[in-house]
Amino acid sequence: MANQHDKNLEVNEHSFNHSLHKWNEDEKAGLEFIGLLGKLFYDKSVELIFFRSQLIDRSASVILYKHSYAKTVIGEALDIRISLALAKSILELGIENARLDIGKLNYEWTREKDDFKDYNDFISGKLKHIHNKKPPFDRPRDVVLFGFGRIGRLLLRELIIQGNGTQLRVRAVVTRRVTAEDIRKRASLIRHDSIHGPFRGNVIEDTDNKEIYINGHIVKMMEGSTPEEMDYEQEGIRDAILIDNTGIFRDREGLGRHLKSKGISKVIFTAPAKGDIPNIVYGINHLDVDLDKENIFSAASCTTNAIVPSLYVIENILGIDKGHIETIHAYTNDQNLIDNYHKKPRRGRAAPLNMVITSTGAGSAAAKAIPSLAGKLTANAVRVPTPNVSLAILSLQVKTKTDRDSLDNIMRDAALRGKLVEQIRYSASNESVSSDFIGDPVAAIYDSPSTKVSADGKNIMLYLWYDNEFGYAIQVIRLAKHVAKVKRYRYY
Repeated sequence: MANQHDKNLEVNEHSFNHSLHKWNEDEKAGLEFIGLLGKLFYDKSVELIFFRSQLIDRSASVILYKHSYAKTVIGEALDIRISLALAKSILELGIENARLDIGKLNYEWTREKDDFKDYNDFISGKLKHIHNKKPPFDRPRDVVLFGFGRIGRLLLRELIIQGNGTQLRVRAVVTRRVTAEDIRKRASLIRHDSIHGPFRGNVIEDTDNKEIYINGHIVKMMEGSTPEEMDYEQEGIRDAILIDNTGIFRDREGLGRHLKSKGISKVIFTAPAKGDIPNIVYGINHLDVDLDKENIFSAASCTTNAIVPSLYVIENILGIDKGHIETIHAYTNDQNLIDNYHKKPRRGRAAPLNMVITSTGAGSAAAKAIPSLAGKLTANAVRVPTPNVSLAILSLQVKTKTDRDSLDNIMRDAALRGKLVEQIRYSASNESVSSDFIGDPVAAIYDSPSTKVSADGKNIMLYLWYDNEFGYAIQVIRLAKHVAKVKRYRYY
């Protein structure tokens, strides 16, 4: 018995050591991979992502987790060593000016490697539409952020981290007042965020020159509330995209005032616009607008961006007779911390203490992006005591009979292939809760285990999580890159 016990201990010790050794080797490969990420990003303007998730400025353990988590999406974990080898080939072959999904390439290599001589042959074949191509644009475009609340600060953070100044450059932030104390407070709010964590980089305020230095970017802090009186050209800003985050001006006349200021050529509004201004859900209808003729764009709302991609998929494959959208929405700065006056019904009650039924224009806004849904959708919202990440519940009556597995496959396919892979993520976890999706860059995450289909196959219910701050901000950035015509080549 003693000998058997000793043998069991020896086997367990060997198994433990083998597991630990494998992890250490994986982590070393992850660290080498991080070095290649930096070389590609800074030297070649190539950003590698992993099933749409950012890899730049992530730790080795996070990158390994993403490779492991791939099992819940594609049915198998992926090997970091394959990603490392593919990244080496991308660098060796001189691929430039691109955003590439290394997760997708890794998965395809495991399926198709017998069709290629080696990694270089594989990359050359997959990226032949990119290899040796001229840069897709001549120069980066300047950006002015008008208003600096939740969305404005997230836009600034991500624009600086994402593109390294090669696509969109934040040159100025406009607020109502700019004093030395204001600049210090704004800088602090860039550095620290209670929801999205610390800024990954350097933030240094220069109160004498009314500037904030952020990862090499010099951002001018400008005072102003009257758009047409602003002169951005005096700060060296020309042909800029202005992103209005204030919500003050909502129609063409109001937002058009920005175009009268010196240095601004295009305006993007981060809320639903009124009148004939195109409301854009990037990925759905961004190609419907002539960029040379239109100068004002709306990025719609966070909820509209969350629901429209999935509605588009269902409408095009199954058809929608009618439906209702219920949004379980995180509270926002528009509400009160404790009971106080508010011009809208119920929103005056304490946001951290109550569920608050309120209205939403998401149903009618969805029809602007998908005209075939006009008059078919109703919508309502409940504000709940969580600070971020919301949930949209789509209850739809469909034209074509379906079942749960078929519906699940439709949504999985949309998340992995086609034109909406940036907008839809597939989640198969039974344990996910709202906080798990903080910082997710897609417009919405389809919660597979929660999907319901009626016995007759005509009524379906989809649950879509979305980071109503970060996910929406990334959609705004996608639209801004499109409007500015500074999109890199891509492989998703």
